[in-house]
Amino acid sequence: MTRFPYDQFAKDYLKELLQPLGEVETSRKVPAQIREIDVFFVPSSQSTNTIELGLLGKFAAEPALVEPFRNAATIAEIRSCINKLFDIFAELKRQAKGDKTRLTESELPRLWILSPTASESILHGFRTN
Repeated sequence: MTRFPYDQFAKDYLKELLQPLGEVETSRKVPAQIREIDVFFVPSSQSTNTIELGLLGKFAAEPALVEPFRNAATIAEIRSCINKLFDIFAELKRQAKGDKTRLTESELPRLWILSPTASESILHGFRTN
């Protein structure tokens, strides 16, 4: 259950926009810990919908985790999002191994962090040089 109205609004809004294009799951549980992915999206392979969603439509071309923030995301929040992504990678790998199938890079979801701004400290925190 989402505690903040903005989070629920963002989840519902993204779900409604993406639903015609594929499968959308909100508040998905991550098995490693009790954490939730705000929006987990898998495009439908049979979708013939051609809704014009601009940049969001481009995001929806591939599986995705979408983490919207009302305020600028902190470094800790971004790391948490990345951890969720890696948890999903591990879950998908286990599932593919159990199904005796091969998992390709294109089947792995991308992480999209929606933030109204990014501070200089965030940008410096992720620089490699």
